[in-house]
Amino acid sequence: MGRLCESLPVILLLFALLLLHQSLSQGFEESESTRWVNEEVEVNNAPELHCSRERSRAAWQIIQDYLTPFVERERYQIPKNCRLHPDNDLYRDQEQHKIHVDVFEWKCGYCKKSFNDEKFLDKHFSTRHYNLLNTTDTKCLADLCGALHCDFVLSSKKPKTKCNPAAVAKNRHLCESVANSCFPVSQGPSASRLHEHFLRQFCDAHTCTGKDKPFPRGGKKKSGVFYLAISILTLMLLPLFYLLVFLYQREKRSGTQELRRIRKTGKKPKPS
Repeated sequence: MGRLCESLPVILLLFALLLLHQSLSQGFEESESTRWVNEEVEVNNAPELHCSRERSRAAWQIIQDYLTPFVERERYQIPKNCRLHPDNDLYRDQEQHKIHVDVFEWKCGYCKKSFNDEKFLDKHFSTRHYNLLNTTDTKCLADLCGALHCDFVLSSKKPKTKCNPAAVAKNRHLCESVANSCFPVSQGPSASRLHEHFLRQFCDAHTCTGKDKPFPRGGKKKSGVFYLAISILTLMLLPLFYLLVFLYQREKRSGTQELRRIRKTGKKPKPS
């Protein structure tokens, strides 16, 4: 009876810990279920946007690679009524809040949540931060993909055996209208030169002859990959170089020591 009384506080403590564990587990499950319910509610409440994020991103990259370097060279300010202006990209703010930490890590700039692939971060933006999109007057940059040759860059479509003159004419008209609105020749020499550049760089390739290719004037030099490859190669060869130097120095020292030994043994002892 005495032993039972002594062990009673321990039993009560264990029982209290068991109840606390069950309570915490239940609370965690409820919070998890609530989070998933909220996630589903946000998905259902998210407005349906008829604007491809992937093609908008491709159009933006084409502008950055094949147009922006020439615009910066001319020190030209793209007007806000131009459809190429960053304010007319629906996803520009979200794209700027992407943090590429590593090859397999992307982070949301709004809530700092991490993902192992960019496509999951895109889905996260669409479900959790859709309310941050300005859908009032913003136009979809993907609508300009026909003029900017997005399919040529993405290689998402196989080349057609037969050209569609109607589609080509439509894309060329869109391309020329962008050139006229973004670089009006009446705005001065810089705008006039950029207008000519845009026609040659983008619009001339909209033809069924197949002679003209997109972006004939080139674009931004992509030296990042080259320097990365050189850096990796240097890091791989540097230890080998030091190993060869070490072996050479060791062989040189051993040869010098051997020569000294031979000289010592070759010396005749002096007569007494």
